[in-house]
Amino acid sequence: MFTNIALLIARVLLGIIFIGHGSQKLFGWFGGYGLAGTGGFFESVGLKPGLLFAFVAGLG
Repeated sequence: MFTNIALLIARVLLGIIFIGHGSQKLFGWFGGYGLAGTGGFFESVGLKPGLLFAFVAGLG
């Protein structure tokens, strides 16, 4: 019983972390650069098209 509750709490916390990380890339929330900024960074390191990769990174 307690194992199930502990796993639920761990999954919810991990989900919150992933949502925050993705929203930084997509929307610029929580100090992120948004889609355009992340896409520009990806292109600067050779990942082209940067905007597409930024969108996929934000969803993943």
